[in-house]
Amino acid sequence: MKNKDSYHHLRGESLFVDDVNVQQGTLHALVFDSSKAHGTIKHIDYSAALAVPGVIRILTAENIPGKNQIGGIIPDEPLFATNQVHFMGQPIALIVATSERIAKKARACIKITIDELPVVTGAKEAFDKNLFVAAPRAFTLGDTSKAFDACDMVIEDSVFSNGQEHLYLETQGAYAVPQEQGNIKIYSSTQGPTAVQKMTAQVLGIPMHKIEVDVNRLGGGFGGKEDQATPWAVMASLAAFVLKKPVKLILNRHDDMRMTGKRHPYESTFKIGLDKDYKIKAFEVYFYQNSGAAADLSPAIAERTLFHATNSYFIPNVSTTVYNCKTNLPPNTAFRGFGGPQGMFVIESAIQKAAEQLQVPAYKIQEQNLIQENDSFSYGQIAKQALATKSWKTSFDSFAIPSKIAAINTFNKANKTIKKGYALMPICFGISFTNTPMNHARALVHIYQDGSVGVSTGAVEMGQSVNTKMLKVTALELGITIDKVKIETTNTTRVANTSPTAASATADLNGKAVQIATKALLNRLKTVAASLLNTSEENIFIEGNCIYQNNVKTAITWEQLVAEAMLRRVALTENGHYATPEIHFDKRKEKGHPFAYHVYGTAFTTVTVDCIRGTYDIDDVSLVHDFGKSMTLGIDTGQVEGALVQGIGWMTMEEIGFDKNGRLQSNALSTYKVPDIFAAPKTIHVQPLETTGHELAIMKSKAVGEPPLMYGIGTYFAIQNAIKAFNPNYKKVFHAPYTPEKVLVDLYDK
Repeated sequence: MKNKDSYHHLRGESLFVDDVNVQQGTLHALVFDSSKAHGTIKHIDYSAALAVPGVIRILTAENIPGKNQIGGIIPDEPLFATNQVHFMGQPIALIVATSERIAKKARACIKITIDELPVVTGAKEAFDKNLFVAAPRAFTLGDTSKAFDACDMVIEDSVFSNGQEHLYLETQGAYAVPQEQGNIKIYSSTQGPTAVQKMTAQVLGIPMHKIEVDVNRLGGGFGGKEDQATPWAVMASLAAFVLKKPVKLILNRHDDMRMTGKRHPYESTFKIGLDKDYKIKAFEVYFYQNSGAAADLSPAIAERTLFHATNSYFIPNVSTTVYNCKTNLPPNTAFRGFGGPQGMFVIESAIQKAAEQLQVPAYKIQEQNLIQENDSFSYGQIAKQALATKSWKTSFDSFAIPSKIAAINTFNKANKTIKKGYALMPICFGISFTNTPMNHARALVHIYQDGSVGVSTGAVEMGQSVNTKMLKVTALELGITIDKVKIETTNTTRVANTSPTAASATADLNGKAVQIATKALLNRLKTVAASLLNTSEENIFIEGNCIYQNNVKTAITWEQLVAEAMLRRVALTENGHYATPEIHFDKRKEKGHPFAYHVYGTAFTTVTVDCIRGTYDIDDVSLVHDFGKSMTLGIDTGQVEGALVQGIGWMTMEEIGFDKNGRLQSNALSTYKVPDIFAAPKTIHVQPLETTGHELAIMKSKAVGEPPLMYGIGTYFAIQNAIKAFNPNYKKVFHAPYTPEKVLVDLYDK
């Protein structure tokens, strides 16, 4: 089944927030933000800006009727700064004008005086100054102190992974329209409609039922619109509430990059111990997360770093600790993988360092430590349906990896200034919100009189084709063709109290809810059909809009059955609620069973490095991926390919840069580079792993959004190994992304 939106995307007919037809009298808003990363506001003069013709109002914290607070996990983030500013780009006021052009002119007229305070930009620097947004967390298994004493080799080092800009095609934005009796409808580009609804109600000081949030689709999100779409929707709503006029707020690219948080940079230190058989006996790591100026989702992201700190490996003695370090940068936020990639990069770096000292290929250590059935993760969950070894062996057999490694070694012996490198990257990624109460969803399904069907869920379509999957689930469960099904917009009035579209869990949660609703409707219709055919319900089967009795097609059509059900006053609307069973986690003990299941896979990456210039090509990524029983293999394969390249970008070229004053240097596409067609692997081969799937995955089709991003980590080490082939004296360091400048330095490291 193809993505149901592809045709309309191609023709430019798909609608996003900026495409919503605006009402007459709509006003346009623009944010006035801090030009300093840390300081005390001494004076602001809005007079010249207010005098600009077309400026209607400038709103500040003083105009907020409710609470000046939008912090989700921790209430530490004001909508508008008041006495102090804590990052460059922090909103201070909202300019409302008759056009965006006029608002920009007014913004340039605002005069502000800020007494600057010390600026902290690095996580370790914040740690040393005791600056945190939340308390530290730690997972332990076994006893690392005793285990290190018994190891044949103990290695310590540090690791740095930088942030990453989401760079969604559609920037942040919202359109707020006042309704009668003080209600507001918000069209928002958000992954979390309920979060927008809740925070808007809080800021305006009104009940949630007076706020309706509607999401048609997003032009990309990658986590950047899970929490950080909220302030812009709240600001537009505040202006609409105060002025009783529709207000539109769409950030331009430069404002978006300056004001929003990124993937969290991490500074980490590790200690790893092995025995003579390459078995990892102990692993200890301290993660210093650069949270930015407010908590946002940092505590939850830090938690997932701990959950994935050992990746695909069983290590009997583990101690992992994470610190949420407060800096004067925009609050960093969710990004595909949600802290998992940062954790995996550290354990893989530790293995690479151990392999370097042992003078063996890293895959020898990886292979020896893959997690097996009934092994324990450091957080207490027992591995079930563990497919790490199966995916590893399948990749070796399918891609003839030993012969490819031999060919690379032969090539390197014959070439002096061009070297090839390779790396293997296994993955193991847990699927569920790690905050157990968030693992629930609802679906509202209507069967209309003519047999057509409308489906509303809490899933937000953002390019991952979740609506296509909901369409397929509905059609298969009811036994009708897809042309009879419409997937409605995501709307807080139709489906309330939703979890955000995140954690790779959206298709599972919402798809299961759709199944519950459609099964209930199908059972009612089978009862009607059985009555018409004078048979039992067990003999009724519906497929392709036709009604079958004992596998024999009858004269009754789907439309006729629905019409008869209407005559009999049968309920043709159903609300399905699904909550993931089995999962639980005790944060007091840091133990439990937080994930419904895990996704496994193995990638083999080869690169070619120009040792004169420091440039490199990614020749091939061949990977075996655990799709379960994919319900949409073409779509899921596209997700794997996209995630892989995004992971490669994070590891190789996407370098976030702030100066010592907290000013973003990589603030445009001229200074922040993402992979294009020339930077992507020349070939990508995705092979599905043969498995039975998992019962808690929708139709046994496993989640596919986040896990494949981690395959990109292998590219970093493939480049390193090519450098090592050129310069045997090079001692591996781990400082991502691995830009050509860094590669050139390492090629000639003494």
